[in-house]
Amino acid sequence: MPHQQLSVSVKGKGFPILCLHGHPGSGDCMSVFTEHLSKRFQTIAPDLRGYGNSRTSTFFEMTDHLVDLEALLDRLGVDRCLVIGWSLGGILALELAMKYPQRVTGLILLASAAKPRGSHPPISWQDNLYTGLAGIINWALPGWQWNIDTFARRSLFRYLIQQHNATPYRYLAQAGTPAYLKTSNTATKALNTALRAGYDRLIHLGDIQCPCLVLAGEADRHITSASSLETARHLHDCQWQCYPNTAHLFPWEIPDRVVADIDRWMESHPEAVGASVEF
Repeated sequence: MPHQQLSVSVKGKGFPILCLHGHPGSGDCMSVFTEHLSKRFQTIAPDLRGYGNSRTSTFFEMTDHLVDLEALLDRLGVDRCLVIGWSLGGILALELAMKYPQRVTGLILLASAAKPRGSHPPISWQDNLYTGLAGIINWALPGWQWNIDTFARRSLFRYLIQQHNATPYRYLAQAGTPAYLKTSNTATKALNTALRAGYDRLIHLGDIQCPCLVLAGEADRHITSASSLETARHLHDCQWQCYPNTAHLFPWEIPDRVVADIDRWMESHPEAVGASVEF
């Protein structure tokens, strides 16, 4: 299948950092990273095929994302970049590093794994009801604590978030809910097809030689911290960090701590961002 020209947000100047969102998601979901990193680097945050403004109704496979991303880097004149990937974006980051090792200088994986496993309980109609109510009210009144305590804590958000305060819910209102509404059925089908096939790339991770940082939320039920740790242990040059009292959306729960840890890792791995940089 030919590549699709992706909608993309490019910010800042300097060494390129490709920021890949999860499912459901969009490039806007990566603002927690791009707003901070674009002060020193060039951040590239695309909407993947079937997400955000990269609309399609044509069936595609997960490998088509890689074709799109290679074409995007070519279009932007990017020969080498650091890749940050959250959830599905982390899986694509691993695939990019394996397919194009000469282009990927480092990997930062968040809530992701090469053999993803979940521990999500069955979903009830009450879960869906409270999630809908909480999401709609939060979209209208971002971070309203009454809504968080009354509906969100009883909804599916309780598996995505552990720290039920205004911070993650404002990110949900700003980026999460709009991304959910714009995620296409074709994108969902492509992901589900790959998961049903038993996606597992653990034995291939030894081919990745660039430095890696793997971050996880201790209470993640979508991609467990244990599966993230398993991935970290299979990578050649990897630092691992697990945050207590957080879940799958931990970058929105503790954004300041996460970006500070990323800063420290990049400072100790200047080769991942092309050269030594000032922090």
